[in-house]
Amino acid sequence: MHRLTTFITAKHTSWLVLLIAVAASAAVFVLGSGATGTASPGVGLPASAESTQVAALQHELPGANTTSAILVFSRGGAKLTDPDRIAVHAAAQSMAIAATAGMVPPPTFSDDGTAALVVIPLNKESDVAVQTSRAAALRTAANTDLPTGLTALLTGPEGFAVDIAGVFKGADFTLLLTTVIVVAVLLLITYRSPWLWLVPLMVVGLADGIASIVATRMAALIGIQLDASVTGILSVLVFGAGTNYALLLIARYRDELRQIEDRRAAMAKALRGAGPAVIASGSTVALSLLTLLFAQLSGNRALGIACATGIVVAMLFALVVLPAVLVLFGRGLFWPAIPRFGSEAIAERGVWFRLGTRVSRKPVIVAVIGVLVLGALAIGGVPHIKTGLSQTEKFTAVPESVIGQNIIAQSFSAGSGSPTVVIAESSAAREVAKQSAAMPGVASAHIGESNGQVTQIDVVLDAAAETPRAYATVAALRAHLSSIDGAHALVGGLDAQTLDVNAAQLADQDLIIPLILGLVFLVLMVLLRALVAPVLLLLTVVASFFASLGASWLLFQSVFHFPAIDTNVVLFSFLFLVALGVDYNIFLVTRARQESAHHGTRKGMVRALAATGGVITSAGILLAAVFAVLGVLPLITLTQIGIIVCIGVLLDTLLVRTVVVPALAFIAGERFWWPSRPAHATAAAAVPPPAISPTT
Repeated sequence: MHRLTTFITAKHTSWLVLLIAVAASAAVFVLGSGATGTASPGVGLPASAESTQVAALQHELPGANTTSAILVFSRGGAKLTDPDRIAVHAAAQSMAIAATAGMVPPPTFSDDGTAALVVIPLNKESDVAVQTSRAAALRTAANTDLPTGLTALLTGPEGFAVDIAGVFKGADFTLLLTTVIVVAVLLLITYRSPWLWLVPLMVVGLADGIASIVATRMAALIGIQLDASVTGILSVLVFGAGTNYALLLIARYRDELRQIEDRRAAMAKALRGAGPAVIASGSTVALSLLTLLFAQLSGNRALGIACATGIVVAMLFALVVLPAVLVLFGRGLFWPAIPRFGSEAIAERGVWFRLGTRVSRKPVIVAVIGVLVLGALAIGGVPHIKTGLSQTEKFTAVPESVIGQNIIAQSFSAGSGSPTVVIAESSAAREVAKQSAAMPGVASAHIGESNGQVTQIDVVLDAAAETPRAYATVAALRAHLSSIDGAHALVGGLDAQTLDVNAAQLADQDLIIPLILGLVFLVLMVLLRALVAPVLLLLTVVASFFASLGASWLLFQSVFHFPAIDTNVVLFSFLFLVALGVDYNIFLVTRARQESAHHGTRKGMVRALAATGGVITSAGILLAAVFAVLGVLPLITLTQIGIIVCIGVLLDTLLVRTVVVPALAFIAGERFWWPSRPAHATAAAAVPPPAISPTT
């Protein structure tokens, strides 16, 4: 490692490192991501899911390549007038011209006379831009020459697809711009230098651009196309983690500049000191993310491969490109707080040294208070959490498709906008339709398209889409229809699909969470060559997660009034919090082990806290702010992930890593490193540790 760090930082070879990095980056940008068009967030269910089997069988029917848009005509709850009805019929005829697949059936008017539906068959289209353009044309045609007060709203599968795509329209730019501004401001505050902050910001920004391209290519190798939600989270993660690594390296570099006169030698030593922590941290995060490759849902796998790639790229840029750039400049880069050669080491002074000293005096009391705070937050919220958001509940700003769906639920059978689809053998289609219609919770069942072998039966439920009643009816339909001899009936559609997604997400959660915990424990055990420390550190990470989840739920209920947490939020939040929370554990404890070899565990932890406390705090606040940026998009799922991770990182930074972990280390003493023992402990086991004071 000595030769590598010297090569990166030496006077002549550091330029070569930068030239290679620039050339490689240019090649990646020229190659491009290879993506064509923009993809909407997909469902990603495995082929074994019943709703997926139904969708596959629908491809064999005559209308395989069609979807539908639903136009809802209403005047705010008032009854439609005769001119309104004439206008709706005229609009349906104009829609027939705009439709691209089949005939447009006559309008359907609600029994209470307050709304009308026009179903428009359309050819399926995966490109978001084409979908958006087509939807705009339909909306314009539908609302042309309507009587005053009568409105037409686009909903149904096409409406929801377009509105979800609209949420992510320009999302990459919005997230990137907001993230860059947040990172720039916090780096400027952290370094209090007019130009130092520009160096890590530019390096991490370049890493983000490279990561997006490489991640898209990597995902394509396993047959996955990244959507805007994944690329948005990827940018946030690269900026957050990359800046954290930069903060750690620059802080170590500043310390070495006080002890070594030559800046290149100081950077080489800083790399050897901070490099193992960054590599261990980044590797842990990347490996944790890669556990998502074992998930059933392709969306989870996409996030795993993309974000793991982003972490590796961020780590490489922080350890190779950033040091080579920093050594181009002299100590004046840190102006006005220039680290002078021979100045006092930070490990012997400052607020973090004083905090560590005070915690070391009463570690049991501090640990108990910390555990009580975390426990109170967890108990206050976690037992009351509700999970599962319907399509109409996933937006912070209510789009047109949601308003239209609500009107359908009020004026028609609640499930009219999203009928359940049953596929059965054609010979048993009539019996399946008859028994479906007789089931509790079913409003009607009608035989649809057939290819002679299988037939589609459209079943309208009397419960609103994606509600517990709808899920219960779907489950009952599956249980009952599967018992009809020779029917081989399968139940799909929106409610069935959501039910399958929830089940798959729960299965992924039950599999991935233990994998992450086991992986993190193994990494900590290998890194620290200990058993006690990894157990204690893992417990603090889990406690921090539950505390942040509980605190976030209280916030969701009292401030944001979210009805529930989306099904994938718990898994993603756990993944990011545990993986990134271990970052701070690694930053602190690896430094503590180094210091303990010379000063013993007690004083070594104090010195480690003094040296890394400021870095951990700055990194945590920055990472929390970066994840909070996800809230700029009007999608509740991303907002919830951002808030939970933000709160969790702040708890990690301000309480767990800087107070609770040191207190546990002080309580355990030299046993903290069991079964290994730092060199100092071995040499001076019989000598009691000296008292520590701020002036020691």
